[in-house]
Amino acid sequence: MAENSTVDLKLDQAHSARMYDYYLGGTTNFPADREAAGRALAAFPSILATARINRRFMRRATRFLAQEGMTQFFDIGTGIPTSPNLHEVAQEVTPAARVIYTDNDPIVLAHARALLHSHSEGHTSYAHADVTDPAALLATPEIAGTLDFTRPIALSLNALLHFVTDDRVDGGAHGIVEHLKAALPSGSTLSITHVTPDFDPEGIARLTGAYRAAGTPGQARPHAEIVRLFDGWELLDPGVVPTQRWRPTDEDHAENVTDAEAACYAGIARKP
Repeated sequence: MAENSTVDLKLDQAHSARMYDYYLGGTTNFPADREAAGRALAAFPSILATARINRRFMRRATRFLAQEGMTQFFDIGTGIPTSPNLHEVAQEVTPAARVIYTDNDPIVLAHARALLHSHSEGHTSYAHADVTDPAALLATPEIAGTLDFTRPIALSLNALLHFVTDDRVDGGAHGIVEHLKAALPSGSTLSITHVTPDFDPEGIARLTGAYRAAGTPGQARPHAEIVRLFDGWELLDPGVVPTQRWRPTDEDHAENVTDAEAACYAGIARKP
């Protein structure tokens, strides 16, 4: 775990990772996060289901990729540890799997020891980094010390890119993703979930406004823009679909979630 004593926690400001923790029923959140989450809930009451469905996708996708033979996992925008974490799912299938998490929330850094806890023979590590500077992120020593960039890597950008507005960095979310994709070898995979206005434009507009008021700008994107994030890679079946429709299990079917409640698209692609 990287040590960083200069990080400012800013507990009086809401953070999207801690708001997400609140939606999932976690306890690593603070009054500012809960107040902002309450406003988000009032704006878009389905957000609790949205977060839960997104988390289920992460677990399904990780299990699928591990069963397909992926042994290296690179998760950006990790969030607060909520078991079972990605490394627990991957290492249950492949005990020797190597996993690195990255996030820019100092609270995630503070909880990294819990996040890294593992009884498997695999290797799990954490890097404090910001996806809006992908070159600096890729250069962090923890990443270089965990992943072998000559072998396929499973990159996850789950519930992350809708916090990258097109005016925030050069090239917007698409430019960031292209930078990350270029660094990965053939056979690597890219998993994305992303909020969309396609099913409830008014509700998502209210939700985006609530986040903006809490100091976190966001940008929901339509299907075509999310598909574009996978340009040049081979989309795996069933393509880019509402989150709960990506290879659902019997448990997912039983919940009978609507596309408007999911409010996100999900997809996985492989680099030729």
